[in-house]
Amino acid sequence: ATRVMRAPCMGRCATAPAARVGDREVDHATSHKLLAMARDGDIRTAAPDYVGLDAYRAAGGYLLLQKVRDGVLTTNAIIEIMEHAGLRGLGGAGFPAGKKWSFVRGYPGPRLMSINGDEGEPGTFKDRVYLESDPHRTLEGALIAAYAVEAKRVYFYMRDEYPAVLAILRAEIAALEGAGIVKPGFIELRRGAGAYICGEESAMLESIEGKRGMPRHRPPYIAEVGLFGRPTLNHNVETLWWIRDIVEKGPEWFAAQGKPGHQGIRSWSVSGHVKEPGVKLAPAGVTVRELIEDYCGGMADGHEFKAYLPGGASGGILPASMGDIELDFGGELAKQGAFVGSHAVVVLSQADNIKDVTLNLMNFFKHESCGKCTPCREGTEKLVTLLKEKGVPNETAMRDLETVMRDSSICGLGQAAPNPVNHLLTHFRDDL
Repeated sequence: ATRVMRAPCMGRCATAPAARVGDREVDHATSHKLLAMARDGDIRTAAPDYVGLDAYRAAGGYLLLQKVRDGVLTTNAIIEIMEHAGLRGLGGAGFPAGKKWSFVRGYPGPRLMSINGDEGEPGTFKDRVYLESDPHRTLEGALIAAYAVEAKRVYFYMRDEYPAVLAILRAEIAALEGAGIVKPGFIELRRGAGAYICGEESAMLESIEGKRGMPRHRPPYIAEVGLFGRPTLNHNVETLWWIRDIVEKGPEWFAAQGKPGHQGIRSWSVSGHVKEPGVKLAPAGVTVRELIEDYCGGMADGHEFKAYLPGGASGGILPASMGDIELDFGGELAKQGAFVGSHAVVVLSQADNIKDVTLNLMNFFKHESCGKCTPCREGTEKLVTLLKEKGVPNETAMRDLETVMRDSSICGLGQAAPNPVNHLLTHFRDDL
């Protein structure tokens, strides 16, 4: 018998609706497509075409790593390049990469490194696209960063919902070992088990250690006491992706890619009611209106721009009237109680009721709360209950819950979870 069930996010927002038959992913899924595939019986992962080790090395790959290892480019020089370029953590927090390396180096060894491939923020799929096309650009960046902090081992945490990426990484890490570029076991691939909370860095480390993925109290921060109690450098996939380009083309090149007052180029995962969704390379400081018109071919036929999520599920919901706010860490966006996070932009239209969107997001947070702290565990559940009430929800109770969650939740999940509720009450009262 064929079983049909809900699945965790597959990171295929640009080709929705998405489904999976066994381990075979189906874009723009229809019942006819799925039934035909089930009858065919070929349900194995279909690995996409990507740049393997030989092709990557033929194009100059790993020459930069060799320069670093040979001392031609010193660790201090690389850190200065990263700081001058303005490279920031692109998994959500936006912490400057060069400073992070310096902090970790300041603590006594042995040190470790982790790579956060748990791309679980709804609307985000850029890491999957990069790892399914050119995985060695991220791997070389990781090895350079590991060398800079003298990490004894690298743990690559990859979400289980990306079977093709897992297959690629297994093959290419083995190829690196076979070529003598890394020692056997230096890069250890760890598979996630579907929890959104494991995208939070300390919860991810708990998961790597074989424990339940729950965030740690801080301080101490993971740069001091991280994986297995050792100082740990943690980076997102895209952050590592840019390292080679920044060093080879120069920090000035990268910094100048941003709009005035902003540094760098970013990968925006754009989905929703646009004609051409997908990963778009656009400068830091771009506006959502520019993303829609200049990068996505405009709104989809029959849809008018109504609202947008600037940073996935937790980044808030802003109206189209705020479509000219420059998207970057901090700035005017932060003043509106929103953030870019992992740069997942979801475009909504007049076909979307924002109360329904908010309820959908709050149901997600309720389901993904790890339950460790009361404000998040109870707050998400209570907000869902209030949103489901007939008529206009109890705004006073919702505002009180929002304040408590933001002020006293342990980690970013509980602190950011009420953002959609805040913006629903502030900007979309007609949809209440």
